[in-house]
Formats: sequence, C-alpha cells, structure tokens
Amino acid sequence: MQEEIGFYYIINHGISRDLIDAAIEQVRLLHGLPMEEKLKLKVDERTTGYVPIKSTIYVTADAGDNSQYDLNENYRIVRDRSEDHPSVIAGRRFTGPNKWPSAEILPDFKTVMLQYYAAMEALGHSMLPLYALALDLPSDYFDELFTDPTWLTRNVHYPATKPEDNQFGISPHTDHGFITMLPISKVPGLEVKTQAGDWMTADYVEDALIVNSGDFLKKWTNGRFIATPHRVIAPKEERYISAFFYNPNWDVRSEPLPSCVNEDHPAQFEVTSFLDHLCNYVDRNYKKSSGGEAKDPAVS
Repeated sequence: MQEEIGFYYIINHGISRDLIDAAIEQVRLLHGLPMEEKLKLKVDERTTGYVPIKSTIYVTADAGDNSQYDLNENYRIVRDRSEDHPSVIAGRRFTGPNKWPSAEILPDFKTVMLQYYAAMEALGHSMLPLYALALDLPSDYFDELFTDPTWLTRNVHYPATKPEDNQFGISPHTDHGFITMLPISKVPGLEVKTQAGDWMTADYVEDALIVNSGDFLKKWTNGRFIATPHRVIAPKEERYISAFFYNPNWDVRSEPLPSCVNEDHPAQFEVTSFLDHLCNYVDRNYKKSSGGEAKDPAVS
C-alpha cells in the first residue's frame, strides 16, 4: 500500500472515540476564541503556537499550481518537553516550549490535548516494528531512532468560506515527515491524488484513523514508500481536525535504509538531518509572519 498510494485506514487502534471527540472539541473551542486572544499565542521563532488563516502556499511538492493562500488557521503544538531539556536549552525549533492557552480561558485544553497526544505517540511507536518488517529490517530497527521523537501537531480550523479560483482549505501538498496520523472528520474535504493523477475522496470510516507517509520516509526508503499529494477542499460547514505528525529524533539522518539502496538502486535524495528537513519544509511553505521564510508570490 505504501508503494502504491501512500495512505491507509486503521481501526481497532486503541484510542477511544471519547478521547478523540474531546480533543476535537478543545480544538473547536480554541479557534472560537477572540482573535486578540489567539494572537497572544501567535507562532514565533520556535515555530510553536497559533498560525493565522492565509499563511501558507505549498511549493515543496510538484502537486499542483498553488497560487492562493490556504483557507485554514491552525495551532501548532509539539512534543511537550521540560525547560531543562537539551533541545529546549539549545533553542532548536519544533522542540518547544509550547504556548498553552490560559487555564482561565480554556481550563481543560492542556490536559485533554496532552492525553490525546500521548495516545497518538504510543500508537505511532507501536507501529514502528510493522514498518521495519515491511522494509525487511529487524523489528526493533527504529527503536533507538525514536527515543525523543520530533512529533508535532496541526490543530486546524477550516472555515466554511467560499474559496477563490484555485484556492483550497489546504492546497495540494505532501506531508513533511515519517508518518501522519489523522482521525477522520465527518465533515468531508480530504482528497488524495492517485498515481494516475485523479483526486480520490477520503471517505469517512467510523472510528478510523487515516495514516500516510511523508517526505522524510520517502527519502529514508529511497523512494520505495511514496509521499502522496493530497489537499482539503474548502468545506461547506466548519471543519476541525488534529493531525499528528510522528517523526524520529531531531538528529536522525535520511541516508537510505540498508534494505532500500544497492548498486541497481543507488541513493537518489540529498541527505539531511530530520530537523533540517523539517525547517526547510516550513520555511518554504509558510510566510515569515507565520514562522517560515516564504515570500508573498505577489512581491517575490
């Protein structure tokens, strides 16, 4: 499946419907705050926090002629680390500290979201042996590479806004990392591009998560596991999701896995650390005012 479409559903994953619903409700409440409250939590040089609507035009994948800013606002939360964590002390991007909304405003937000993220991280870790075996590697191959995973989340509101021509809730793109895990929303919008070039709707499946490969896994597998373009059509009703991007430690490098490179299939991608790979992805797709380095196409 990862060699043909790059997306699949999982059920019986162990994360309760009540916990998923509670997390999505907290995302809804956060985006319902007055704009002045959300802007107090705006994304900064550490690249955590609130990202306003129309902050992205995706250019890192040949997935579409993206020319309009995306119609979503999101709140980026990363793996919660202590103030004395080496990556926090070093000031590495995407390693915290997080910006949490005030308990006076959203009293349950941090508690619920940390419970949800802990469950998602545990699920991601439980899947590592499956990926190792699928790639003809020892089942514990990835264990030491995910001891402090650089996971991050996009907690997104897609407003029911009429798009302009060639404008999307999120424009055609591929994800950045190892795998993405996403509880399916009953509000439609997600579409996946087949290798034939057709857009296929990701239908709602009760209690399922959808999982897809990202660009780093594509690099790691030397192109064997594909990162499939996808997009979200601007919805006709308010849509809220929490996407969980499960990634290796910040210093893991993208040299092809030993089972994915040989004389007949030499390495085909530039080798980078995961953190450099992630920073390049965000800097090219996000405006400076939203934690990246991308220029407005009107002035570039």
